[in-house]
Amino acid sequence: MAAEQKVMRAIRVFEFGGPEVLKLQSDVPVPEPGEGQVLIKVHACGVNPVETYIRSGTYSRSPTLPYTPGTDVAGIVEAMGKHVDHLKEGDRVFTTRTLTGGYAEYAVASGDTVFPLPENLDCGQGASIGIPYFTAFRALVHSAHIRPGESVLIHGASGGVGVAACQIARAYGLRVLGTAGTDTGRKVVLENGAHKVFDHCQPGYMDEIEEYLGEDGVDVIIEMASHINLARDLKLLAYRGRVIVVGSRGSIEINPRDIMAKEASITGVSLYSSSKEDFTRSLAALLAGMEMGWLRPVIGPSYSLERAAEAHRDLIEGGGASGKMVLVTS
Repeated sequence: MAAEQKVMRAIRVFEFGGPEVLKLQSDVPVPEPGEGQVLIKVHACGVNPVETYIRSGTYSRSPTLPYTPGTDVAGIVEAMGKHVDHLKEGDRVFTTRTLTGGYAEYAVASGDTVFPLPENLDCGQGASIGIPYFTAFRALVHSAHIRPGESVLIHGASGGVGVAACQIARAYGLRVLGTAGTDTGRKVVLENGAHKVFDHCQPGYMDEIEEYLGEDGVDVIIEMASHINLARDLKLLAYRGRVIVVGSRGSIEINPRDIMAKEASITGVSLYSSSKEDFTRSLAALLAGMEMGWLRPVIGPSYSLERAAEAHRDLIEGGGASGKMVLVTS
């Protein structure tokens, strides 16, 4: 008699649309790891903005329906396929990419994307490393080519990518400015590497930043909401300053003369365009950050699998992020 198929709870998406298309099912077969793969018992999964774009059907890449969302998970190694030699069953791990989706009680990932989770980080923090820290590192180091002694302005610095950018920029010797929309968020920004923080919900806050910067301007801007800020960002830049566009929810009109006068640049960042070499270099730096202790994700709201749709609504509509949003399975 064949062994009974193990089942799990998982979020499934059968059609693209609003948060309501995230359906919790309790009879989804537990995936089995193939050669070079790892089955992880998921304790936490990060909730990232890109997952809301994919779910809505507006992203440039669409998965085959039905699918389970989720990329960044942390948990315990449940089983392994052949040729996975760096892990053992029972290890605490995090992964930067799943093959079967992370909004579930179990997920399969390729072994080369699964790493031991340091004892000084819990599973919520482990699930907050992948997209936020690799995106922030790519933006600052690969795209902006930051140099010690430069200055950086991080818009939306209290969210997952923003906190990661603050920590990385400070570790690399930059003068760090950030913005956040709540008292709690601004406190988080200051506690995670920023020298100065501004309230982006306050009318005229860009004028305040401009006055603070003076004639020198800022060398690098990490922009999470370019559809709102990009035109004004260009006026804040120093000569040969760089705006790195991490996020946008629409279009905006800019004056190219603002780029020409300062010989400035605008560069977009897409984590999915990273090469294997980019990933390896980012990983080496971020693992060192965990060892040294400066890489410490800040956890924000936590939701159960049953509340995945609510998490997506809050991520889209909520004002004033404070830490990384995660789903927990128990």
